[in-house]
Order: sequence, then structure tokens, then C-alpha cells
Amino acid sequence: MERSSARLWRKIRARYNLVGNECQSCKSEYFPPRPICKKCGKKTEMAVKKFAGNGEVYSFTKIRVPPDTFREEAPYYVGVIKLEEGPMVEGHILDDGREIKIGTKVRAAFRRMYVEGDEGLIHYQFKFEPI
Repeated sequence: MERSSARLWRKIRARYNLVGNECQSCKSEYFPPRPICKKCGKKTEMAVKKFAGNGEVYSFTKIRVPPDTFREEAPYYVGVIKLEEGPMVEGHILDDGREIKIGTKVRAAFRRMYVEGDEGLIHYQFKFEPI
């Protein structure tokens, strides 16, 4: 099970708000945010961008033997979602009984991911639900 760490807390804004960034020079968009545009190399022209969360399934798999953290959710889907704005985002795909396949339209939904240990710290993040 992943323990809370400085790295986790540094990424909380992006995880809780689906916030990335956009290069003002070449308009490339990134999630999670990057300090330097990998397309044009500009560092000073990266602007904050909140993504809507709409997209489609680019790739996915069904997890049948999960890590302990997600044992109660198995089986469940994890996939790569291509957002309408361009970036690819990984995440859980909610199973609502419909067939999940490449190209399935989805939208981000803020959900509980897991409860950490005896302290009961609840971790939230976006999951994707079919639309």
C-alpha cells in the first residue's frame, strides 16, 4: 500500500482538480503539469490549465488480482484516457455494467480511491465513468 509522502502531497492539486498546464508558445498541453515543454523546450511560458475531464478510452485492462489497497474493488478496470484537450491520463474506469472498449466515451468523476491503514485517511482522485 502506498504511504502518504511529500511526493503525493505535492501532486494533490493536480489529482483533485485535473489541473495540468499548457505551453503558451506552442500550445502543447500536459497532465500532470510539467516545468518545461517537451515539444519546444520553453520553461517560462507554461500556464496552468484545468481540464474538463471528457475523453475516450485509449487502452484498458481488467484487474482481477489487485494489490491489497484495491482488493475489495476487484475486478475493476484501469485505463489510459485520451482527454478531448489532448493529454493522456491514466485512471480507474467505473464499471456500470456497460461494455468497456477502446473508444468508449468517458468523463472524470471525483471518487474515493482507498482508505489508508488504521488512521483511516481517505484518498480521493478522479476515476472515469462511461457516458
